[in-house]
Amino acid sequence: MLRRSGAVAPEPGYPRLPKFTLPVRLALLVAGTTLPMIVFAVGIAFYNYKQDRNDATRRVLENVRSMRLVLDSEVQRMTGSLQVLALTNSLRNDDFPNFRRIALGFLDQYGKGGLLLISDRKGKILFSSATEDTANLPPRGNLEIVERTFATKAPQYSDLFTGALNQRQVLTVEVPVFRNGEVIYDLCFGPPISIFQQLVEKQRPDQQWTVSLLDAKGTVFARVPNPSETFGKRASPSLYDEMFRAPEAALSSISLDGIALASAYTRSQLTGWTVAAGVPESSLIAPLWRNIAITSLIGGVLLLIGLTFAVRMATTIARGDMLHNLLIDELNHRVKNTLALMQAIAVQTFRSASRDERAKFEGRLGALAEAHNLLSQEKWAGSELKDVVTRVLQPFLLSGPERIRMTGPAVPLSPRLAVVLSMIVHEIATNAAKYGALSNETGRVNLDWEIMEDTPKQRLRLIWTEIGGPPVTAPVQRGFGSRLIERSARDQLGGEATVDFLPRGVVCTVICALDEEQ
Repeated sequence: MLRRSGAVAPEPGYPRLPKFTLPVRLALLVAGTTLPMIVFAVGIAFYNYKQDRNDATRRVLENVRSMRLVLDSEVQRMTGSLQVLALTNSLRNDDFPNFRRIALGFLDQYGKGGLLLISDRKGKILFSSATEDTANLPPRGNLEIVERTFATKAPQYSDLFTGALNQRQVLTVEVPVFRNGEVIYDLCFGPPISIFQQLVEKQRPDQQWTVSLLDAKGTVFARVPNPSETFGKRASPSLYDEMFRAPEAALSSISLDGIALASAYTRSQLTGWTVAAGVPESSLIAPLWRNIAITSLIGGVLLLIGLTFAVRMATTIARGDMLHNLLIDELNHRVKNTLALMQAIAVQTFRSASRDERAKFEGRLGALAEAHNLLSQEKWAGSELKDVVTRVLQPFLLSGPERIRMTGPAVPLSPRLAVVLSMIVHEIATNAAKYGALSNETGRVNLDWEIMEDTPKQRLRLIWTEIGGPPVTAPVQRGFGSRLIERSARDQLGGEATVDFLPRGVVCTVICALDEEQ
């Protein structure tokens, strides 16, 4: 299987990311591992907050249901007692003086402020627990509930209204009085409002809670906190808009005191009154901010410790890297001195040789030096194949860069492969410049390479194809350059090299095994 990528000929490359220093890299590594942990911990804290908030909302709803049961129980007790009063013989026989004694005994259990009235269908008051003089009393207030009591023949429960006798805001429980199966009177009880206020205060779970009792029209008649400031006021807009949409619900609201609440309400089927309660959102979100603050503090400390160790480690590594660079520089210096010495020896040795022979040797030595320079830049960690061949072909590209096209994938080379391949490419290009496609004005060269993956070990195939050069004839005798190419490929690269002298141009194919670490 062959894998070939697009052209990588000398063209504007992709923008490279800036190279960071070692301390910066280690700092990014520490930050990259610590910050996600901090974000994850904050996410867990937020998830726990959502769970706690849901639990709190559910607890609020359970509490308002419990309060509604207590309220209904109290109202049912009032209603039952009134129904017993309605059955007394003194009332059914219009014996109001004797009924007064019974009525006052009923009112004693509720303390001061309670009021019993008896009225007919038209609202005329026939009996009042407040006075025996009923002749001068005004008609009943809230005639609508009187008419409803006569019409339904069942107990009724009023909303908050202004009483006709005391001109105060009251709630009433109305029961019908029967005679021979017909309703003859309306027995009305106005309980002290303080009863409901005490009920709210007893049922309040703790001091942070806001609890309200509202009539069927959404008017507050008992509340904690600030009962006196909110009595008789309509529910807050956020609660009022929701409380008539469903019998009960949990919601976020703003109280009459301007406090954001996680609240719930439920409406009594008996009276139509509503019990609403809520806890401040701040009491729920405070643990979230506390957990986030603690998490951020611990994460910040860990990040600071990590960065400190990273800087110290970077300093230690930098010292080792400095020593390594010093050794590399010393090695480069010695190799360059060796190459210079070889060049001096060659000059003396080839003094009597032809200029062409000296140029060949110096060219090969120059190719070796160029490969060494490239490896020096990469700290002898290897280099890219494209960089190696570009360096070697640089003298041939000066006169016409478009005449040599390079195509192939990115192939990292070990130092050993880089040196040997640079020598091979130099020999091929030199021959092309002297006898082949690069020796005239029209010739071109295609240099292609690919990675062969059809064997257990990856191999590189490099193909040099000449086009448009002088007519090609196979040489009678193989020269030193051809033998250098073949022997280098076989002995040093563990591969093979073939040179085909085709009529249209020379084709040289080099196959070598890639090092395992590459």
